[in-house]
Amino acid sequence: MSRVTSNPADNKILLWNLTAAVIVLGQAWPNTKLASQSSSGLKADCLGNLMRLSMDEALAVGNQLVVEAINGTQCVLLTPTLAAQCGYSMESDPWGNTRIYTSLMGCFVDNKDDATFKIGLKLQMYSQRPSDVVTHEVNQTCSYTRWAPKEILCDRNYMEVSNYLMKANPQTKRPAQDQNVDSYLLEDSGASHGIWKMTFFTPEPVVMVPREAEQAGYSAMTTSNRLIMRSPYNTPETFSEDVAGIPMEVLKVSVYNKAESGLGIVNLAAACPTGGVLFTESVISWYIPRRMTPLMDGTFRIVEMHMGINGQRLDRSQMAARGYTLSTTDFHIVAEIPVGSPDGYYKSHAPEYQYYVTYTVEPMLEVLWRADGTQDDIKYKVLFPITTPLMPRPPHVEDYTVPEDGVFSVMLGGFFHDVELKNITFVTGVLTVEESNARGLIVQEHIYTNGTKGFSLKVSFDADVVLKTNPEPLITTYSLPLTVGLIILPDGTSFAHEVTLQASLQDVVLPALTGTCDQKHFYVRVKYGSQDRNFETAVGMRQLTPDLAKAYKLQENRTHLILRVPYNAQDSNFELVSSVSIQARLDIVLWEPNNQWVLGDLSLACSFPLMTTKCYPNGTITAVAVKLESVPSLVPSQLTLKDRSCRPVFSNDRFAHFSFSADSCGTSRTFFDNYMVYQNEISLYHKVTVKTSPAEPGYRQTIYCYYMVNKTQTVAFSHKPRSDDPRAEIGTGLLMVQMRQAQDAAYQHFYKAEDYPLKKYLRDPLFFEVVLMQSTDPQLELIVENCWATLQEDRTSVPQWDIIVNSCENRDDTHVTVFHPVKDNIAMPSHLKRFSMRMFTFTNNNEVLRDQIYVHCDAVICNTNGPPDGICRGQCVHPTGTKGTKFQGLKGAKREQRSTESTHQWQLSSGPILLSN
Repeated sequence: MSRVTSNPADNKILLWNLTAAVIVLGQAWPNTKLASQSSSGLKADCLGNLMRLSMDEALAVGNQLVVEAINGTQCVLLTPTLAAQCGYSMESDPWGNTRIYTSLMGCFVDNKDDATFKIGLKLQMYSQRPSDVVTHEVNQTCSYTRWAPKEILCDRNYMEVSNYLMKANPQTKRPAQDQNVDSYLLEDSGASHGIWKMTFFTPEPVVMVPREAEQAGYSAMTTSNRLIMRSPYNTPETFSEDVAGIPMEVLKVSVYNKAESGLGIVNLAAACPTGGVLFTESVISWYIPRRMTPLMDGTFRIVEMHMGINGQRLDRSQMAARGYTLSTTDFHIVAEIPVGSPDGYYKSHAPEYQYYVTYTVEPMLEVLWRADGTQDDIKYKVLFPITTPLMPRPPHVEDYTVPEDGVFSVMLGGFFHDVELKNITFVTGVLTVEESNARGLIVQEHIYTNGTKGFSLKVSFDADVVLKTNPEPLITTYSLPLTVGLIILPDGTSFAHEVTLQASLQDVVLPALTGTCDQKHFYVRVKYGSQDRNFETAVGMRQLTPDLAKAYKLQENRTHLILRVPYNAQDSNFELVSSVSIQARLDIVLWEPNNQWVLGDLSLACSFPLMTTKCYPNGTITAVAVKLESVPSLVPSQLTLKDRSCRPVFSNDRFAHFSFSADSCGTSRTFFDNYMVYQNEISLYHKVTVKTSPAEPGYRQTIYCYYMVNKTQTVAFSHKPRSDDPRAEIGTGLLMVQMRQAQDAAYQHFYKAEDYPLKKYLRDPLFFEVVLMQSTDPQLELIVENCWATLQEDRTSVPQWDIIVNSCENRDDTHVTVFHPVKDNIAMPSHLKRFSMRMFTFTNNNEVLRDQIYVHCDAVICNTNGPPDGICRGQCVHPTGTKGTKFQGLKGAKREQRSTESTHQWQLSSGPILLSN
């Protein structure tokens, strides 16, 4: 509990400032309008020895007020000094609710025998327009007859004491030296009637004549029955005195008054509290001395004691309803008022931009003391405005946000009615209430029954004023920092309150990665999540830079991006290789750069066609060695074949390419069944030092080439060009056999496809050559097994005529086929067979069936190192002399029809060769 002194003089300064301001304005705006009292919002009440005029805020708001006292036919402007001197006071709250108090003993009150009092006031209210002035005249008559011998009135700006004047009695005189009586008569001094002089005790005596006292701000007057003395607070002739621990301001004066009966001396004293208030958070305790020693000597007792508000006495039920109490202790009268009582008001303040409030109430205390055994009563009334110290009231924030609703909902409350919301500062800038609502940020004011108000705000999580962060990959934290700008009315003091709202939701949709492959590329598709493209991309071990994105054909829009990465790109990994394919993997990682969170990843593994080994009919072998992920330390350029001198013809950091002939680089050859197999090996020479991890395997890649041997190849001669070039299978070889027709026995020039059909005369020689193409293997030999002629291009059509049977000429033919030796200048004589025949035609009963023929042959490739079985004994070795069946016609020999179901036959035809006439 603390003790705070309330100084009524502060209120006097307020009154002076207000009145002084409106006096100046009153001189500038002389035009007035007269309004009747009944409709003016004014109310006059007679409250004992006071008259109270109340004016509500609706009348005063926006106006400047000038108050004049009506004195007969004159109006006297009440300045602050004159008001305190003459018994007028005014109290106004910040919103214009105004109360004007007039003492019934005031200077300009029409007093009839101290019983009937007529008070007149003229109120002039000036609006902001000089020509618009409203005037109200108030006339009120009050009756008051219960005067005590001595009455003291303590108002907010003055203290007043009045004593009953003793009537003259010639036979009863009191000695002048008796100081224990308040008034007594002296012998006639010869002065005119009225107050002669007065002596103030400060406590040192100070003598003044009435004019000097009036100039000093005092008022002294007599009525038919009473002597009145009035003094403002804090004058030189008043002094402070501590009474029962309560600071009091004391006026003591002896007034010399001359009446018809003689000169009398009246001793007057007034004492008004300037403190004595204790505060807690909930209760105001006001202490008044139980025995007012400056006013009384001897023994006095309390006869009556009343409490009131704003000059109005309250009965017990009214006090109980408000929670007021009035009690006494040994030394004090104690009035207790709850903070927040409806008879007072709260006022907001913002020192150092922090919210505080004060509570103001104006209690009244009336006490009647009576001296023991006498009727010498002292009536004491004090109006004592009390304002609490500044009480901090930090605005309270109620966060009603439900994250799942996606809307911030907050209530900022605890303000009193004089606080208005001016603006709100968001991260994007300052918005007024109107601007906020226009943008969908809903701001509302709420008034509560306890007299406070609050302001609510609703903001969607999607609004641009909301900040979004991600403390975790799947969590979004929404933040709404606010600075609420508030203003206190009517003075316009501003202050602010900062609020930060936060809500978290597991609402993040991460980007999704999918992938596919074709025969050459990886295709990676990234569908953006709920935060659009808030990520960086790593392809393999490298970040996707603009240059790399261009190389990988990046395509993107607002919803997704697509990458096309070659399978052999630097950022892919080779996992497994076979003779026909390679398995490659592409790793894609999406990460959030600020927190280094992995938002998604994809390992896309696909098999791609790759011929790691190619076997050509001429005996050339090519091979590709691949650096696999399992041997990261491998340097492809250091790989060799079995012959360490055979190194890659080309290499980079991932591939090594080899090209060599079947009879070089340590290549071995083996035979089994109908296959001839060439084998070599790519490995790392043991003398090459390579740093590897203990778990890293060595590198070894075996190369195989399979060639089919001891197999009948059907080689047909045709003038038509091939629709497709021969293609070697991976890891196997196809020995190509070709038959062509020479122009003469020199076998230097051969007919081309565009030369057909050829025209030949009957029995012209036809020169044929059958050759094993491209092969350089000297251990292979070509054997022409069978040749025959047909009328049709179909090699199985009839009639047929045998030309070569079982590798030998058809001896049944009168024009025997001739084999021609191959000259030594041919590189591989065993790969070549030449023969010739005579042009003929088919006849039936000596009639030519058709003037054209087609020639067909079968050939066999033999291994000279193999066992000499069957046809591979050599060309026409131990001929069997197979004899064809005669067919009717010029040449009617006929062979058995061969099956076309052999898996090793090529069914090609030559011709036509036309018989020329």
